[in-house]
Amino acid sequence: FSVVVMLALGLEGSANKLGVGVVNENGDLLSNVRHTFVTPPGTGFLPRETAYHHQAFILKLVKEALAQAHVEPHDINIIAYTMGPGMGAPLRSVAVVARVLAQLWGKPLVPVNHCVAHIEMGRIVSHAQDPIVLYVSGGNTQVIAYSLKRYRIFGETIDIAIGNCLDRFARTIHLSNDPSPGFNVEQLAKAGKKFIEMPYVVKGMDVSFSGILTFLKQTLKEKRELTVEDLCYSLQETLFAMLVEITERAMAHCGKSEVLIVGGVGCNQRLQEMMKQMVEERGGTLHAMDDRYCVDNGAMIAWTGLLQYTTGHHCVPVSEASCTQRYRTDEVEVQWRKDQQ
Repeated sequence: FSVVVMLALGLEGSANKLGVGVVNENGDLLSNVRHTFVTPPGTGFLPRETAYHHQAFILKLVKEALAQAHVEPHDINIIAYTMGPGMGAPLRSVAVVARVLAQLWGKPLVPVNHCVAHIEMGRIVSHAQDPIVLYVSGGNTQVIAYSLKRYRIFGETIDIAIGNCLDRFARTIHLSNDPSPGFNVEQLAKAGKKFIEMPYVVKGMDVSFSGILTFLKQTLKEKRELTVEDLCYSLQETLFAMLVEITERAMAHCGKSEVLIVGGVGCNQRLQEMMKQMVEERGGTLHAMDDRYCVDNGAMIAWTGLLQYTTGHHCVPVSEASCTQRYRTDEVEVQWRKDQQ
């Protein structure tokens, strides 16, 4: 006889990345397709335009994800979607599709926290056991550790996220948004040779990035004899040093020997390099991933939805399937993890 393995379809669209993935209960990623809304250099992505992008591409991606996974709608057991946090209009556009598919196919609907999904994706891909998590993206910057059924936030940004800081600097110098502004800053930084001192703001376990952005804009206005490469290099070194500092403090406080980096900025090679040096000096292990898993994707939503569903976590009636722009990482009860005695 054949063993029936549960399958989940995951829909992600909290920002400019639209992702659809199919994952089984063993953690096998059967498909993970994505389409990014890319705007012209010097511009960001607005909620309404991003929502239009998601509406235009989501059905194509759903069909593509099912085809790549070699499954039909009747094979799917649950539909998981991003409840939040994120941008309102894009979140709503994807939630509408999730609700319609759940009704059409008669499937349970599971709302997922975007931040927790990043963590769970990192854990299944890297096999990290109980790490300190550094979650760095366009909308979030948090240092997290698991304790008593919650992902506890030990430190975070008090103003803008690190990805937002990198993106806004990239806009200021009119860098391309393809494939992402942060990636293009990283490439320019590799050619930087001169380090320029910038505001370094760590307040206990929290960080602040808005002052660096103001400093950079002022520096560019003054037209000092500096290259764009040197500015990108100095920006990365300063931002990442701040992150390494608070991550090390969390490791010491919690007595952990592993660090897991998740979120879109997590695929930055220089950040991984700096973090690895710190972690290895402490006799620990760094778990890092590439853009297939770090950047927003549907598979992470599908996998987390499965974890929730198989441990009796809530699935919701279609009439109550909402989304929200604010949804803290530590609001989710993590029923699927066992507490260490």
